Amino acid sequence: MLPDAEPSIVEAVRLGGGSIGALDDATRGIVWVAADGDGALEAVLARHPGIEWVQLPWAGVDAFAQVLAAEASHGSRRIWTSAKGAYAQPVAEHALALALAVLREFPMRARATTWQADERGRSLFGASVTVLGAGGIAVELLRLLEPFGVRTTVVRRDGASRVPGAHATVGFDRLGEALADAEVLFVAAALTEQTRGMIDADALSTLPEGAVVVNVARGAIIDAAALDASLRAGHLGGAGLDVTDPEPLPAGHPLWSAPNCLITPHVADTVEMTTPLFARRVTENTAAFVSGGPLRGVVDPVLGY
Repeated sequence: MLPDAEPSIVEAVRLGGGSIGALDDATRGIVWVAADGDGALEAVLARHPGIEWVQLPWAGVDAFAQVLAAEASHGSRRIWTSAKGAYAQPVAEHALALALAVLREFPMRARATTWQADERGRSLFGASVTVLGAGGIAVELLRLLEPFGVRTTVVRRDGASRVPGAHATVGFDRLGEALADAEVLFVAAALTEQTRGMIDADALSTLPEGAVVVNVARGAIIDAAALDASLRAGHLGGAGLDVTDPEPLPAGHPLWSAPNCLITPHVADTVEMTTPLFARRVTENTAAFVSGGPLRGVVDPVLGY
């Protein structure tokens, strides 16, 4: 376990039938529990090419893009797993909370210091909803949306693979079609070179007037300047953002004061929520690795997620 031996994750490995030891030529797997800004993980793998499995700590793996790209270029057969799907429930819950808050104009209401008896606010019931992404968060979000009787379209890389619970599933090439009648757009996709900047000025202008955008994935999927411009022009009806570009969003950034924009500081899945969920994923994958069974959250280094 690197760079540090987190006690709860050490116990999770043991519960899965594994054992923690010093890094040496006998090491078969690594549970990585931190970021990799200095290339430390890549250096470890270079020194120990016999490592067969690497478990990463987060659902998104864009922070490990460099080492994954190196693996892809070398044609490595090493197994990579992430926590994708493990944190789906709290993140989907947060996405729904942001959507409801923005639809009901909570950003304005929360800042009010006098009684403002206007008629602003909309309901989610019966709305047309588009979800960008088809991973665990999207699937859990579809389940949470069921009581609202919404009409859902999922946009994913492979539009031929239907997502259970969605009324329609389309590929990235049909994004414009999926946005054209979306009253709420949820962004829940992995950040890849294909999705970076995907929700740009053109995409935002395709959304109907008054549409709400919610992002619980990665900030760089949305063009922040275009989002701000659309909010201020009155085309969009609001935005709920748990992730931003840049991140942290600096004080004074225009989005802080954009109309009906609610920003939370990447807290859809807090440490308190994710620690036991990650421990469960480590236990499951350790047991699978030891027994030769299928691992959960397998990452494709070529695709980058």
